[in-house]
Amino acid sequence: MGSRARQSHRLEFMDSITTEEGSSSSSSTDGWKYDVFLSFRGEDTRYSFTDHLHSSLVRKGIHTFIDDGLVRGEEISQALLKAIEGSMISLIIFSENYASSKWCLDELAHIMQCKKSNQQMVIPIFYKVHPSDLRHQTGCFGKALASHECNFKDDPEKVIRWKAALTEAANLSGWHLTSG
Repeated sequence: MGSRARQSHRLEFMDSITTEEGSSSSSSTDGWKYDVFLSFRGEDTRYSFTDHLHSSLVRKGIHTFIDDGLVRGEEISQALLKAIEGSMISLIIFSENYASSKWCLDELAHIMQCKKSNQQMVIPIFYKVHPSDLRHQTGCFGKALASHECNFKDDPEKVIRWKAALTEAANLSGWHLTSG
């Protein structure tokens, strides 16, 4: 697929997300602080796909949380957890290095918990990765999780939660983008 065709495909995808009826922000009247929370691995997609998606959502009046302003620490911040809890929809952009980040995996586990407890809508976007690699923890996801198992020998429950969240998210309806 040529560069122009990939760009067109990406724009059509973003349009499909942002052209739902009533796309203007209604989060404040529904009790949600944000319409959309974006979960992504910065080094993979921050200045490419995620940036374009975020800009498109904002242009459509969709109140979107992106973690640009938060300070990274050892643990996921309370501000980020509250942003997840206060979002009507979470878009999870799974990319090659997503599972190598314990921060991303903590986000994912919290998002999947909010799906259960808050009826939050969760939509996975498989960006240049195969959903089956998440579902079965193979490929780059399997390698990352094997590394986490070594690093978290004193807290195996954490890795078990991450694996369950990956499998659950991989079984949701979403989008699979192979280029862009």
